[in-house]
Amino acid sequence: MSVELDVFVGNTTIMDEEVYQFWLDGYTVNDAVKVRMEGGVLEECEASAEVLRSDTMDQYRTFQMCERLLHSPAKLANQLLFQIPPHRQAMLIERYYTFDGVFVREVLGKKLSKGTKKDLDDVSAKTGVTLKSCRRQFDNFKRVFKVVEELKGPLVENIRQHFLLSDKLARDYAAIVFFANNRFETGKKKLHYLTFQDFAFCAGQLISNWTVGALDNMVEDMDVDLEKEFLQDLKELKILITDKDLLDQHKSLVCTALRGKTKAFNEMEANFKNLSRGLVNIAAKLTNTKDVRDFFIDLVEKFIEPCRSDKWTAGDMRLYLTHYTNSAHILDTFKCTLCRGQ
Repeated sequence: MSVELDVFVGNTTIMDEEVYQFWLDGYTVNDAVKVRMEGGVLEECEASAEVLRSDTMDQYRTFQMCERLLHSPAKLANQLLFQIPPHRQAMLIERYYTFDGVFVREVLGKKLSKGTKKDLDDVSAKTGVTLKSCRRQFDNFKRVFKVVEELKGPLVENIRQHFLLSDKLARDYAAIVFFANNRFETGKKKLHYLTFQDFAFCAGQLISNWTVGALDNMVEDMDVDLEKEFLQDLKELKILITDKDLLDQHKSLVCTALRGKTKAFNEMEANFKNLSRGLVNIAAKLTNTKDVRDFFIDLVEKFIEPCRSDKWTAGDMRLYLTHYTNSAHILDTFKCTLCRGQ
């Protein structure tokens, strides 16, 4: 009985970036072949459908064999099984750890546990990302979290060194780790307008200013946990709203600085006390775990929505907060307390 075999022999491992992306996106071999054929690859390469299918299957097998190395990217450079040039290795790693914004937005802030993974069927249906791709991305988040959670040193740098990612992607993973650790609520309807990159920017600011690592760059979990002493100090801000004289003085300083600089000045002046109470009360409650989790929803409800209803622009917001902070620094009571919270 005769048996037909397809044999590929070579030195440098051939990897088609388009096929790699199909594999990452969870396409089946048949789906990948169909898309390749629709793209005109048969005419371009003067190949038959059978050869195209064999090529696609062979590359899928190669990617599957490489996957265990991609779980620990440093191993990819030291292995001898696959002859892959350095620039190709970098491409494989970067794309393997790249994620879909719509997917990460659904799981951001949730515990990276088996329970969350069981819900990926629903996430896949909602986002249009294949279940296979959802699982790969979720497992990547969990893997990075487990590796870096106990390491000393800057979070972004640890991720970049251990997983050989670009600076941008490492920072995005740092945001995912930070949100998963602190379990920030991001799924409420009022937060749906915020993208992952919006939250990633916030994570960068919080990591730089509110974590233990903002003071000591060689402590454990330095960029993951919020500094408890700092959060405790924020309670001292309550005097800004409980002391009537201080509240009036703060308002006077801010309004004097804002006068003539924005069309929303009248609204800012009229609502100053309510807005100040909203901000200070949020800050003063951050010693409680639940209030930390509700940090973003509280900001939206107690500060952003009132400003939005008064038709403030983004520029108005920046202007107001800049003078709100600067004016508080002028008050003798807070010259030291606010030096890190700004």
